[in-house]
Amino acid sequence: MDDLFEAPRPASSEAYFAGFRTAGLMNQTTPPNLSALIAGRARTEPDKPILTFVTVTPDGGFADDTRTYRQLQENALALAGALQRLGLRQGQALAIMMHNRPEFVEAMIASSMLGAVFVPIDPRAMGEKLIHMLVLADCRGVLFADECLAALEALDPAAAPVRWAIAVGGGPDLQGGGIVTYRYEPLIAEGCGPDALAAPDPAAPMFMMFTSGTTGAPKAVVQNHATYVAHAFGYGRMGIGEGDVLYTGLSLTHINAQSTVRGGLALGLPTIVSRKFTKSRLWDICRVYGCTVFTLLGGMIPEVFSAPPRPDDAENPVRLILSSGMPASLWRAYETRFGVQIAEAYGSTEGGGSLFNPAGVGPVGSIGKPADHLEAAAFDETGRRCGPFEPGELRFRRRDGSDISIAYFKNAAAGRDKVRDGWFCTGDIVHQDEDGWFFFEHRVGGGVRLNGAFVNTALVETVISRSGLVADVFVYGVRTSQNVAGEKTLVAAVTPATPSFNQAALLDHCRSHLERADVPAIVQVLDAIPKTMSEKPIEQACVELLRQSGAVSLE
Repeated sequence: MDDLFEAPRPASSEAYFAGFRTAGLMNQTTPPNLSALIAGRARTEPDKPILTFVTVTPDGGFADDTRTYRQLQENALALAGALQRLGLRQGQALAIMMHNRPEFVEAMIASSMLGAVFVPIDPRAMGEKLIHMLVLADCRGVLFADECLAALEALDPAAAPVRWAIAVGGGPDLQGGGIVTYRYEPLIAEGCGPDALAAPDPAAPMFMMFTSGTTGAPKAVVQNHATYVAHAFGYGRMGIGEGDVLYTGLSLTHINAQSTVRGGLALGLPTIVSRKFTKSRLWDICRVYGCTVFTLLGGMIPEVFSAPPRPDDAENPVRLILSSGMPASLWRAYETRFGVQIAEAYGSTEGGGSLFNPAGVGPVGSIGKPADHLEAAAFDETGRRCGPFEPGELRFRRRDGSDISIAYFKNAAAGRDKVRDGWFCTGDIVHQDEDGWFFFEHRVGGGVRLNGAFVNTALVETVISRSGLVADVFVYGVRTSQNVAGEKTLVAAVTPATPSFNQAALLDHCRSHLERADVPAIVQVLDAIPKTMSEKPIEQACVELLRQSGAVSLE
């Protein structure tokens, strides 16, 4: 199977994009769903260690929990039988609420065996947000770990649809709320599989992935079985293959971590997963477990780079970072400091379109070009297609004329709103150069305009992260009574690197390396920058903290 999907590392953009076709990812040998993929691997290489979950111990060491294909298959079969006895049926939803651990993936496979729908939920979710997600997805039960116990116990039984739960780990059962608790380990030990394995329609829902909800109530994006297994082999088209070891520190409640794990499972690449993201131990984990490829997103990028340089930074096995949002001003610095290559990718939870800039192929700072089955373009507010270097909203459509469908569960109208005249509208502002490479500008409505021009917030973050004074930084804009219409005041939210943080020294550093208009007017000092599970800074939360501080009068 692998021979069909592996490709040599691309030497040119033409070689890469000519080879990446949706049709080339699906054929008669492609497994129809995740459970079939695991069953096939369990037959051919049952004892291959494929997933290792790593936890940083209190003494600074590492504890790990590894699964072979055989173990994944056997545990998932036992769990599928237990879920079936609890009443979970084809098409019904199971919530998974925990930090990264092997039971998370076993539940995904078990759901596929039953034709059920798994629903990853941020383990930090609580209260009305948690109820919203459980109700929206019609979750019949929940698989949870100890860190989510309090949030589940606080649920109003009249509001939440969940009536049974399976607890992973050694913590206590749920108390109250009308939810009956079962223990994961005894259920697995019974080893009794389901009456029969389901054969769901490839177009049927496989899982729902919630959006971050930073601009409203989270929406549930539906992904089907066929799309999941087709994209599982995409890593082979990124120059990733035999000899590589994948790593992710992102949560499996985010599509990026899901992509890493499914790529490893499909291509037979050992995959290392951190229980939780840790910037301070990222490189140590890669050294200990021999990781060669990992992903970095948005807010993680300056956070990792802001760590104090070490003489052995480049002494690691990593050869490739798959980045999403690498600032052009940090690109070469990352490659030099850590001895890696950068490949940039663009995508969304909804699907609908993606871009890729292979390592050493496209220009530094570009988020890439589309695969050749897709067309991408920038459009202005009037719907006119933009020319080179002219900013506009990024949109995608399929070259064969087939429809792009965005599926939000119980919200068909929102899905239709994302597609206009056959184009999937991303909500991101980009521009193209004369050779067709795309460059990210900002989210629609999210740019910071000051003195008639847009501020390059990524550049400001880069300068601040290189100061050595901060452990993390997020630059954004707020409207104050002093701003003219359409403009914002520049804010740098920072977490100090040391208790002796000197705000004046940081501003002096900014004035020495930035144009006057790009120097933040406000330095917001925080213990931690609020972030999503994908380490994306939550702008509205930062704004609210700024409002509460009374440091500035916000509109």
